[in-house]
Amino acid sequence: MTANPALIEWPDDLSDAAGLALWTSDEIAAATGGRASAPFAVSGIAIDSREVVEGDLFFALKGEASDGHRYLEGAYGRGAPGAVVEHACFGSHVLVSNTSSALEDLAKAARNRVDAGIIGVTGSAGKTGVKEALYAALDRGSRGRAHRSVKSYNNHVGVPLSLARMPAATRFGVFEMGMNHAGELSALTRLVRPHVAVVTTIAPAHIGHFTGEEAIADAKGEIFEGLEPGGVAIIPADSPHYERLRAKAARHAGRVIAFGSGANADVRLIDAIPASCGGTLVTADLGGRKVCYTIAMPGAHWVANSLAVMAAVEAIGGDLGAAGLALAEMEGLAGRGARHTIPAADGDGSGQALLIDESYNANPASMTVTLQQLGETSATRRVAILGAMRELGADEARYHADLAAPVIAAKVDRLILVGPEMAALARALGKSTGPALAATIDVAHVQDTAEAAQCLAADGVRGGDAILVKGSNSVGLGALVRSLTAREQ
Repeated sequence: MTANPALIEWPDDLSDAAGLALWTSDEIAAATGGRASAPFAVSGIAIDSREVVEGDLFFALKGEASDGHRYLEGAYGRGAPGAVVEHACFGSHVLVSNTSSALEDLAKAARNRVDAGIIGVTGSAGKTGVKEALYAALDRGSRGRAHRSVKSYNNHVGVPLSLARMPAATRFGVFEMGMNHAGELSALTRLVRPHVAVVTTIAPAHIGHFTGEEAIADAKGEIFEGLEPGGVAIIPADSPHYERLRAKAARHAGRVIAFGSGANADVRLIDAIPASCGGTLVTADLGGRKVCYTIAMPGAHWVANSLAVMAAVEAIGGDLGAAGLALAEMEGLAGRGARHTIPAADGDGSGQALLIDESYNANPASMTVTLQQLGETSATRRVAILGAMRELGADEARYHADLAAPVIAAKVDRLILVGPEMAALARALGKSTGPALAATIDVAHVQDTAEAAQCLAADGVRGGDAILVKGSNSVGLGALVRSLTAREQ
């Protein structure tokens, strides 16, 4: 019996005829105003010679402390068919006057050549997770034609790099945009030119560079400035800065969609029930029609994130069913909620412990949410290794001290505080108004990650432990996570 091809083959798509190369040397030269030394084609782009794989174009960027031109030999040796350079070299290349400007020019060319729905994502917390969930949802429904910024490539180099890597056949693009100062998002969003712009939440991240949370809300609202005509702005309805964000969005968006649990939400949470997987079963109202889906990731913050995802998928014309499947299957990201089972001795005799990796970043809001999540995690002993929160400005000590209440509420048994800034939390726990609770916490304060590792080793990882590792990336707790997961079960 002959199978019916119509049932087993994808439907025809004109974009299937597109070339396989990401860029040719002629296209790169035309986009950047450069001159190609010889014909070549590339399938990817790298700015770090150590990350070059065969087929990658190497951009020899110049930084304050490094010059990519020094690493051309390594890039070619790893299989780069060509490079973008500021002076002629021995390998195939495109010669430009400034490689950083050339990267932006190539990014603009990439954005101009696609017929795709583009989503931009920012926020004080949750933007990487929302970006990854959106990508997973849109990639399912587009035969693999979705593209996104990888890792946390969300700054003045990462965003143009992510754009330049976008294939011509892309149908959906999702780009994360971050900022430390006012004005940065304004420039990035004008490169991305999103059709949908999402703000996940407003919190005192990098508040040391701002006069207050209102100024952070204004800076995050810059993402709306790059919206394409008639674009959609998606904002958190439950934020105390909702009105401020809405006013900013209304000046640039054709439509504003609020997500959350309040009556002012357009995409509104109806119900959230703990699921057997450890996540949440969510029922939401998407403006007249209800949807029900499961989130694999634990925590109330992921319920809010999921509403933003659903709002953005519907606004961009994606598949809500695929979005539900993506949320149900999504695992934690490295440094942002990844969960590992690691070997352990003694304790409950299970021979294993749970490690929650939140080592990439931290601010007061994300610390509070993550500690709540630890408190809701079943364990015979809860261990929290908390690194300092950086860039908090003059109120740094207060923000650290304010973590005392969430630590106590999470019923932490063993607390290792890392970094001099954490002295304020150690003092606050010692002065806690709930001494009966605070007294049960075994607290150690160390100066760096190496000391934290020694402290944990002295205690030992016990069977049934739930160990949370969280702090600003500059504290370096990722190294501790890597050492603990080296023998992951």
